[in-house]
Amino acid sequence: MGNSKIGNPFKEPLNLYLIVIGFLVAIIAYYDKILGVLGIVILLGMLFYNWFSDRSKSKKWRKYIENLSTNIDSAARYAVFNLPVPLVVTDLEGKVNWYNSKFTDMVSEKSVIGKRIDKLVNTLQFEQIKNGDLIESIRVGDRTYNVFANMVSLDDDNPQEVIWMLYWFDTTDLANLASKYEDEKPVLALIYVDNYDDVMNETKEEKIPFVTSEIEKKINLWATRMNGMIKRYQKDKYVVIFEAKYLENIEAKRFTILDDIREIDAGNKIPVTLSIGIGVNGKNPSGLEEDAYACLELALGRGGDQAVVRKKNAFEFYGGKTKAVEKRNRVKARVVAHGFKAIIEESSKVVIMGHKSPDMDSFGAAVGVYRAVLNMGKSAYVVLNEVTDAIVNVHATFKDHDLYHFVSSEEAIDLVDENTVLVVVDTHKPSLTECPELIEACDRVVLIDHHRRSTEFIEKAILKYLEPYASSTAELITEILQYMENKPKIEKEEADALLAGITVDTKNFSLKTGVRTFDAAAYLRRQGADTIRVRQLFQDDLETFTEKANIVGNAMRYRETIAISTTDKTAKSIQLIAAQAADDLLNIRGITASFVIAKKEDGTVFISGRSLGDVNVQIILETLGGGGHLEVAGAQFKDGDIKVIKQRLIQSIDQYYREGVEK
Repeated sequence: MGNSKIGNPFKEPLNLYLIVIGFLVAIIAYYDKILGVLGIVILLGMLFYNWFSDRSKSKKWRKYIENLSTNIDSAARYAVFNLPVPLVVTDLEGKVNWYNSKFTDMVSEKSVIGKRIDKLVNTLQFEQIKNGDLIESIRVGDRTYNVFANMVSLDDDNPQEVIWMLYWFDTTDLANLASKYEDEKPVLALIYVDNYDDVMNETKEEKIPFVTSEIEKKINLWATRMNGMIKRYQKDKYVVIFEAKYLENIEAKRFTILDDIREIDAGNKIPVTLSIGIGVNGKNPSGLEEDAYACLELALGRGGDQAVVRKKNAFEFYGGKTKAVEKRNRVKARVVAHGFKAIIEESSKVVIMGHKSPDMDSFGAAVGVYRAVLNMGKSAYVVLNEVTDAIVNVHATFKDHDLYHFVSSEEAIDLVDENTVLVVVDTHKPSLTECPELIEACDRVVLIDHHRRSTEFIEKAILKYLEPYASSTAELITEILQYMENKPKIEKEEADALLAGITVDTKNFSLKTGVRTFDAAAYLRRQGADTIRVRQLFQDDLETFTEKANIVGNAMRYRETIAISTTDKTAKSIQLIAAQAADDLLNIRGITASFVIAKKEDGTVFISGRSLGDVNVQIILETLGGGGHLEVAGAQFKDGDIKVIKQRLIQSIDQYYREGVEK
C-alpha cells in the first residue's frame, strides 16, 4: 500500500510555509545573530514536528485504505453470493465453473459444476452467448428470462484465460403481458358469399329462405365459436371481428367454414362458396379493414372459395382446391369494352405486351387488342423479344405484313410518351412481362388476364379485367371486340390467332370450357377462323414429336393418379415439348394430374403441371414459387438440379394431400 497512488487527504501543504519561515530566519540572523540562532532552533523543531506528524498520518491513511479494501472485497463477495438474480460463471467452452443459489433454484438441479450450460438450459445455445451481449426470451420451465452475457479476462497476456458471467433476468411478467397483447389484438374478417346470386337463381323460390338461413346459421356459428362479433352489412357480405388467439386454430383446421358452407343442401342446386379476407397486423381499425379488403379481393381474383390471411408482408392461402364455376356475365364485359374504348380514344398510341416466352394465348390476345386499336384508327405496337416454338407458326403469318408492328423492349420504351397507353395481356405479374420497365414508364396501364390473382400484381392499372373463370385471355379479348363496335372488322388470320389461343388453353375445348367459351369460338368462326388452319398452327416436327413421346414413356405414377416425368434434353423448344407432354400424360387412363420437369438451355429448371380439375396444380406449384391455374400451372428454378426439384415436387404433392385430409 506504500506505493499507492491514492492521495492522502490528511496531509497539509506545509513545505511552502517552512521555506518562507527559513528565508525570514536567515534575514533576522543577518542583523541579529542571537535572534537568528533562536529562529534556527525553532525552525528545526518545526521541521521535526512536520516529519513526525506526516509519518503518523501516513500510517493512519494506509491502515484506512487496507481496511476499506477488505470491506469492499467482503461486500463484493456478499453481493455476488446473494445477488437477487441467477448468476453462473462458465469457461470458454460453456462448462459451469461457479454459480449462485438462485441459479440452482432456477434449473432445479443441485450439482451443476462441470456441466455445459446449454445442457442445463436446453433452450439456450452457447453460440448465442458469443454472438451478443443480450439473449432474449429464454424459457426455463414456466419462466422466461433475458440473459446478459459478460466476458471477463483473467490474464491480459493470455486471451484464452477468460470466463463468461451470465446474469439471468426474469421477464416472465413482461412476456406474459406481451403474449396477452398479441392474443387479444383484434382481427378483422370480411366474408363474401361469392356465388350468392347464382345459387339463388338456380334455387326454387320456396327453398330460398332455407338456403339463406343455412348460410347465415353456419357463418354465425363459426363466429360464435371464436367469441367474435358478426354483422351482415349486405345480403351476401359479412364482417367478423375476433381476437387473434383464435386465428391459429382456424388456420390449423384449414378454415373448415369453407367446407361447411359448401355442404349446404337445402334445395340449392349449386354448392355455396365463400371468399374470406382477413387482416391481422393493421396499425389501427382502418388499417385492418384495408388489409382484409385486399385479402378478399385477392381471394376473389384467384377464383373464390378460399380464405386469404395477410400477416405483415406475407399472404397465406387456404382452400381454393375446387374447380372454379363460371359466374361471369356479359354486363361486365360490355362495361370493360366501353371503358377500354374511351382509353384508346384518348391515347396517341397503344403498346401491347404479353408475358415472357409467349404462348398461343398471349400472342392471340395481343393480336386481338391490336385489331381493336386499328379499328379505332390508332397506332399499335406489340412488344415481342422472342419468337418461341409455341408461336413460331402463328407469328409467321404476321411478321411480313406491313400492318403489324412488332418491337423489342428497348424500342417500346423509346415509343412511350405522356399519351401512350400500355395494354398487358395474359399475365398480371410485372416480373413475368416482356419488359417490366415499360410498366413504370407508362402512366396509363390496362390489364386483361384470366389467371388467378397472385400476391404480385400490377397495382397501377387504370382498367383491370381479371377473370379467372374465363378459359383464356383470347376469349376475354374476343368478347371485348364484339362490344367495342357493332360490326368490328377482324381479319381471318387474326380470328385464327384468337381461336388458337382459346384452343390451347382449353386443351381443344376439353378443360375449363363454359358456354361463353363456345360463344366466343362461334363468333370467331363467323369472322373467318378456320379449324384446319388452327390445327396446322400446332403441328410439330418429327424431332419434337419423338422427344415428347420419350417424356411420356419415362413417366412414373405417384399416388396412383399423378404422373411425373423428367427429361435431360435441353433443346431450344424444350419448354413447349414439356408442356405438350404434360397434356398428353392426361390422356392416360386413371391419371388426373401430370408434371414434367426439364431444363432450359440457360440452366433454368422448370415444371409444367396439368390437371383434369380434381387436383389443383396451382396450389402444389405455388409452394415451390410458381403459380397459374387449377388445371394449368408452372414453376421455374435458376440453376436447379432436376433430381432435387423432383423430390421437392413430391414433398409439395404430399403436403397438398395431407392438408386436404386434415382440413
